Amino acid sequence: MPYDVEKPDEQWRAELSPSEYAVLRQAATEPAFTGEYTDTKAEGVYSCRACGAELFTSTTKFESHCGWPSFYDPKDTGAVELVEDRSHGMVRTEVRCARCGSHLGHVFEGEGYATPTDQRYCINSISLTLRPAEG
Repeated sequence: MPYDVEKPDEQWRAELSPSEYAVLRQAATEPAFTGEYTDTKAEGVYSCRACGAELFTSTTKFESHCGWPSFYDPKDTGAVELVEDRSHGMVRTEVRCARCGSHLGHVFEGEGYATPTDQRYCINSISLTLRPAEG
């Protein structure tokens, strides 16, 4: 599927740090409980670190205690792309930025969190940039 933002691999490598590149472009995962936004409670909008697309808001962020930032819904329906992921011997749903195709994390359903959607978008901090709310 073509994305609105497409760049050659060399350009992604030049624009992203090695750890950002590994997660965003190669679907790696940052270690649990190490991410910049795991425990952040600041209000604002979380954007894709690769292309700047607005993905999630602080109003849908919740504490899941899983080691990564968790959200129960994307900012807009079309902000993320969901892709079946059969890596590591399991079936999961990968979450990608719908604008540039960068890997963000995975979404899980039916875990029993007290959220309106019963979904947990488990997102790597390194995939995001928080733009704090004006205040």
